[in-house]
Amino acid sequence: MSRAPIPGYRAAWWQKWLVHRRVRPEAFGGRIHNLITGAAKYPIHTDVLNSAALKAVFSTKGSYLLPQAYPVGSPLHPSYPASHVVTAGAGITVLKALFNESFVIPTPVTPSDDGQSLVPYTGASLTVGGELNKLASNIAMGRDAAGVHYRSDGVEGIKLGEAIAISILRDTATLYDEVFPGFSFTKYDGTPVTICPEC
Repeated sequence: MSRAPIPGYRAAWWQKWLVHRRVRPEAFGGRIHNLITGAAKYPIHTDVLNSAALKAVFSTKGSYLLPQAYPVGSPLHPSYPASHVVTAGAGITVLKALFNESFVIPTPVTPSDDGQSLVPYTGASLTVGGELNKLASNIAMGRDAAGVHYRSDGVEGIKLGEAIAISILRDTATLYDEVFPGFSFTKYDGTPVTICPEC
């Protein structure tokens, strides 16, 4: 489990700086503001400039700058992929390989409507694998909602982390001295995976 985060971060940062260098949403919002106010010229698609979201931001905030959840604003490094999510994707993949992801969680609880207590959960059965997938997805969506990432940063970040973890699991599967049947789990997209020394 502890082997997955560092290679995940390395892969994320390589993609960020040496491949994509995608501007953060906050910086893109600055470009939009400067373009509309005439302070600078940028090649921004008219779909963005005519969007309802842009009009809503201006009517609420009085500028075209993207509102931020964090007072300090976005991190200064590139947006794609989301490194938090790459490590989440790697972590959930290793956990699904090590534990029975189809295990149904007994007697789950959920917050009450007022958020002051826990009440019994009454929806569909919750499995370990499903909850791990939700965890990675929630990390990705939380960063999007904060305004520091685009959706694709998280979606592709989970896939990158998953690929890193699968590579580590393939290496690990060859290290067992005793008979080892391998790792079997389901990828984030629902594809079943089996990793074993003979595969």
